Amino acid sequence: MSHTLFIADIHLCVEEPAITAGFLHFLRREAQHADALYILGDLFEAWIGDDDPNPLHAEVAQALSQLNIPCFFIHGNRDFLVGKRFAHAAGMTLLPEEQLLDLYGKRVLIMHGDTLCTDDVGYLRFRAKVHQPWLQKMFLALPLFIRQRIAVKMRAGSKEANSSKDMAIMDVNQQAVVAAMHRHHAPILIHGHTHRPAVHQLMVDGHPAERIVLGAWHEQGSMIRVSAEETALISFPF
Repeated sequence: MSHTLFIADIHLCVEEPAITAGFLHFLRREAQHADALYILGDLFEAWIGDDDPNPLHAEVAQALSQLNIPCFFIHGNRDFLVGKRFAHAAGMTLLPEEQLLDLYGKRVLIMHGDTLCTDDVGYLRFRAKVHQPWLQKMFLALPLFIRQRIAVKMRAGSKEANSSKDMAIMDVNQQAVVAAMHRHHAPILIHGHTHRPAVHQLMVDGHPAERIVLGAWHEQGSMIRVSAEETALISFPF
């Protein structure tokens, strides 16, 4: 059956070898049989530059480059600094933060999902700041060891900030969802980020629509399979 796969929030890091093994297994056994693979952000737990010599990055790039299918990537909030150098090594095509697809006659809008969390004003303010090109250029020019220290501090600060936030604030805003789907005339939205896998039914412009949320790869894998016959959210063991 002809189909396309979507994944997000794998959060690869050297501290979680089981997740890495599960992801590599997924590429070999599942992804290579698809028409295409879309990675919707947070493939890595952190990213401080394409020049980081972390061997995990080279291993993942090699595995992705060996897929004999097109692979696409939308930046997440953890790995928004993934650049052209890594994308080329991995054989990935970098996409903008919102991308409309025509799949098997279906209009599908894809994104990471963090921009939909408009109730989290503090996060969006931070996001706007770190997405400024001049600041990113300045950060990437710093010595690697300094970038590593900054990344550790930022991750610790993010965990502390999130621990005191209401869970509802960190979820998507329904009006933001409808606005994005209306903007692209898309009856199907696929995203990650919230780590709350589910299929949500809603109305957009007076018509039934669907928002499908990918799960994070903590204890099991999560993917969405789109074909002409179905759009399915699937969890699976590593």
